Amino acid sequence: MTLDELRQLNFRDAGSWPLPIKAAALLILLAVILVAAYFLDWSSQLEQLDADTQKEAQLKQEFLDKKKQAVNLDLYRKQLSEIEQSFGALLKQLPNKSEMDALLTDINQAGLGRGLQFELFKPAPQETRTEYYAELPVTIKVTGSYHDLGAFTSDVAKMPRIVLLQDISISGGKDTTLTMDAIAKTYRYLDEEEAATQRKAAKDKASKERGGK
Repeated sequence: MTLDELRQLNFRDAGSWPLPIKAAALLILLAVILVAAYFLDWSSQLEQLDADTQKEAQLKQEFLDKKKQAVNLDLYRKQLSEIEQSFGALLKQLPNKSEMDALLTDINQAGLGRGLQFELFKPAPQETRTEYYAELPVTIKVTGSYHDLGAFTSDVAKMPRIVLLQDISISGGKDTTLTMDAIAKTYRYLDEEEAATQRKAAKDKASKERGGK
């Protein structure tokens, strides 16, 4: 069929068109309908299908993770029990409030026992508290021989209570004496009332931070 014959087609009488023209027209109409359906309806459905597929994969992974946790629940409980026992053992190395003064005396006596001279032994005016324990730094300045200073630091490290020597600085003195400046950090565990107060303070702080966001 020529171009002139196509121009002469009567669109109001499509039933009389030749079969090839009818078939071509139907194919064009079908293509238009498919394209319109895709952009007007199918594209959003395909996007939703893709999102649902990703959600399904996420839910499957969450299910597998929870199933794994459920299978290993007894193992997790055993590990938690071991951690609690270890934590309890560490707490026993911390003095309570009434034993804190005795610990400070032990540190002082450890230095005097090695023949050191204390020029400064100054506990901080206030403790730093966490949820379970309190930390008290003690500024010390002692003079003595190199051997005696080394023995003193070794004695402190071997104490049954936890004492950490930090910010150590050693300078030369008269003759063969040396001067050591350091911070001795001591720790004690909080009693039930103090611990409850700290937990409440931490909870209130977290609540305020969430409210401020």
